Amino acid sequence: MDAIERYRPKLPGPVWARIGPDCRRAVAKAGPATPKEARDWLGALAHAAAHADACGRPTKAEHLLTLEAIEWYLATGCLHLEEPSRSNRRCRLNKLRRALLGPDLITGTPAAYSCSDASRPYAQPEQAQLYASARAQPTDELRNGLLTLLALGFGCALDSPEIIPLRTHDVREAPNGAVAVAVRGQRARVVLCRTAWAPVLTEAAAWASRPGQARYLFRPSSLARGTNTVTNFLARTKKPPGTPPLVVGRARATWLVDAIEARMHLPTLMAAAGLTTLRSIDRVLPHVRNLSPDQAAAALKEF
Repeated sequence: MDAIERYRPKLPGPVWARIGPDCRRAVAKAGPATPKEARDWLGALAHAAAHADACGRPTKAEHLLTLEAIEWYLATGCLHLEEPSRSNRRCRLNKLRRALLGPDLITGTPAAYSCSDASRPYAQPEQAQLYASARAQPTDELRNGLLTLLALGFGCALDSPEIIPLRTHDVREAPNGAVAVAVRGQRARVVLCRTAWAPVLTEAAAWASRPGQARYLFRPSSLARGTNTVTNFLARTKKPPGTPPLVVGRARATWLVDAIEARMHLPTLMAAAGLTTLRSIDRVLPHVRNLSPDQAAAALKEF
């Protein structure tokens, strides 16, 4: 198509000389329906390839258009863009991916789900950064408060309204080492803390406890239990450069994504997270890693 040959993205000449031929090949193979679509796809792919080239990663289109590669590019190469621009670039790259590589499922196109940044889970390196930041806080109050939020969010899928009223005696340790949290309120339930976060939660509960007193688990020295209890606390914490901000909703989303990827039985997942509808799962599904076409076909055939 003439539009593919004529259009040249605004990139340095040497960079375009390295990546341009393959970008044009991939877009032509994908078969855009209109000249505008050809330019949109070529521009988005070229910028992704240029970023990969600068990072020393493979620049072939088929490598750049996997779901993981697209999200890596948006997370590392589009920090200068506003969220609408990043969403627009994600949309173009995903359309090109489907046109070039085919649907994610060989049996058809999966359902489309909405998502938001508040539902984006933390990657493992980000969780490690948040844990290190909590340990490095200058006071016991800040240190244990952050550890409590991390353990209850990543380990128990609790959100802020569920964290604020908890007492220290709501955390219970069984003889086999399991740590449970008795959640209060409208979604009252007992949640087992994930093994990796159970020692952190036990440590935080021990710090907040005093014999013979019913103390709050989070910020035990503060009697104020307003809706901004968590946000006011987070505003006082020290944030090392490069550490992502802690958002309790994102920590809960991380638990949900991990549970889905671990193939947890859906009723069990919903009961543990206190869900009565699939709305929260709907928001995190775009962040769940998909099976390969062969794995999906085997699962559909054998279930």
